[in-house]
Amino acid sequence: MINKLLAFFVILPLVELCLVLLLGQYLGIAWTLTFIIGTGILGTWLARTQGLSTYRRIQQELSQGRMPTDSLIDGALILLAGVLLISPGVLTDLVGILLMIPPTRILFRRQLIAWFKRNFKIHTLVPGPRASGDGVVDSYATETKSEQVESRRLP
Repeated sequence: MINKLLAFFVILPLVELCLVLLLGQYLGIAWTLTFIIGTGILGTWLARTQGLSTYRRIQQELSQGRMPTDSLIDGALILLAGVLLISPGVLTDLVGILLMIPPTRILFRRQLIAWFKRNFKIHTLVPGPRASGDGVVDSYATETKSEQVESRRLP
């Protein structure tokens, strides 16, 4: 966990800084600043338009009595994409743009769902004879990583 945080908070910004400096060296300061500001503006606009579209889709699915699971995941990915596009950097902008494009967002969504299935197990408690009969099903999720399970064992 510490290695991932180190990579996220130290190595990624250093790589981003190097890429921005290289971009500035090849394109010049004015074009580099235009690129950084432009992707920030583009990210804001795309997050707003894609987010509103996803919000409408969620509302429509709820009104039809369906659970909007894919749309909710899309909404979270669009929010992440907006944050990545607003933050200055070349790699974060690239990932943000890929997350904003619906066909590539579907690929990210599939990977995210597969990751959840690998790392979490859903436990569902079905109402028994003592249940109130109101049709409510209680459920909870537990993490399935071996390091988490080992850390919870009693000595």
